[in-house]
Amino acid sequence: MATEPPQPTQRSYRAPCPGCGAPVEFKSAQSTHAVCPYCQSTVVRSGEVLARVGKMAELFDDHSPLQLMASGRIVLDGQEQPFTLIGRLQYKGDAGVWTEWVAYLNDGSLATLGEDNGAYVFTRPMDPGGPLPDASQLRLGSTTAIDGKPYSVAYSGQAQLISAQGELPKLPPLGQPFAMVELRSSDGEVLSIDYGRTPPGAERGRAVLLEDLQLQGLKDESAREEKGRQFSCPHCGAPVLVQLASSKSITCPACASIIGLDSGVGGELRSATQDEPVKPVIPLGSKGQLQGVHWQVVGFQHRMGQEPGDDEQFGWSEYLLYNKKRGFAFLVDSEEGWSMARPTTGAPKLGGGGNTATYLGTTYRHKYTYQAETTYVLGEFYWQVERGQKTANRDFESAKGLLSMEQTPQEVTWSSGDRLPAEAVAKAFGLDLGKLAAKDDVGPFVAAKGGGLMKTILIIIAIMILLSLLDTCSENSGSNYTRSSGGSFGGYSSGGSHK
Repeated sequence: MATEPPQPTQRSYRAPCPGCGAPVEFKSAQSTHAVCPYCQSTVVRSGEVLARVGKMAELFDDHSPLQLMASGRIVLDGQEQPFTLIGRLQYKGDAGVWTEWVAYLNDGSLATLGEDNGAYVFTRPMDPGGPLPDASQLRLGSTTAIDGKPYSVAYSGQAQLISAQGELPKLPPLGQPFAMVELRSSDGEVLSIDYGRTPPGAERGRAVLLEDLQLQGLKDESAREEKGRQFSCPHCGAPVLVQLASSKSITCPACASIIGLDSGVGGELRSATQDEPVKPVIPLGSKGQLQGVHWQVVGFQHRMGQEPGDDEQFGWSEYLLYNKKRGFAFLVDSEEGWSMARPTTGAPKLGGGGNTATYLGTTYRHKYTYQAETTYVLGEFYWQVERGQKTANRDFESAKGLLSMEQTPQEVTWSSGDRLPAEAVAKAFGLDLGKLAAKDDVGPFVAAKGGGLMKTILIIIAIMILLSLLDTCSENSGSNYTRSSGGSFGGYSSGGSHK
């Protein structure tokens, strides 16, 4: 077991709040601001004196299992270090709301535990080895080198602080937008650049699982009330219940209208009607265990894809799965079978003119390039979903699994996953296997497309037989019958933006 580093010889500092007189404590000498837990005053520390600089807005209730003073352990540079969560910053950007927890490490340094829709990334401040590029130079999808290491630009946009809590090493002006860029590497690293500071600050780290952090002092789940928000559908008036605090869109259970929640329940609700309903094979609300994790189905969307230069379209379905400690995943039902995917932390490196993608040491071969469009949705979604949403998709595969890239004008998202046999899906959700559409048997992954060629040959033979029969039946009438032999391919998608 790793030896614990020595306890730092640093005393904490406590002083009365200038607003209400209650004690405000600073555990870290690096912390310059704090929010009084009693009156929500924002105070700044100057030597041994606290000054009140305003009042903090209320926290957005994201139903996080984390809370201030929760403690855990993490391995950094080969050594296990205890840490305590002493502060919390909530941000809102183009793609939603996320939280940055200030982690006070046992050696006296500070780190960040980022929380975004149930996904977690642990980062520490880094020396970039020189001036950071201007935010305008980091275009979406481009590559850049920071401290000699190549990264891909996965997100570039505006963010603003909406609330804070506890002890803070930084405090951007409340509600004032600033530029933020997120870079990702092919070995799974995340590098975040905050342009709200001068000079810009950079933090680097990796994705973590809550269970691996050995956390203690989490919220008491038995005492936590999780009442859903309810309102009337703006289209038909039926009651609509929102179960997840992070949902940005939901559909009405009565009329299937898509309702935008970006202005909040009680604000201006935008709605759009949907026709041509698609019934999901797995009902919303279903619970099941896949790959050792207990999931609940909270959303469903049907999508259509089209390859460049091909007149035909193909369709597939995506089920949005949720677990409170693992966040979200996507269960995909396509013509090629069932598969399960989750957003990656890093960004695979493209090579061979885009014919390969390398991620975590594995090389995947390009399989499909297509445009995807959302045609029908049901349930709740953590991104702003709407019918007609379009993305540019590229799919790759290897003997180890599947890899998918999805791009919008604002973000590039990568997801990795594995194929699943229909039997596993039926067993997980207690479904009749016969009700699941017949799929190709899931065997070992083979990047070569020989199987697709054989499938095409069989389709052509079947069509020739059909044409022969039709010609025999209609030769007296003189009618002609032709049909394209092109088939459709099952898409594999990440399911939208995951910022």
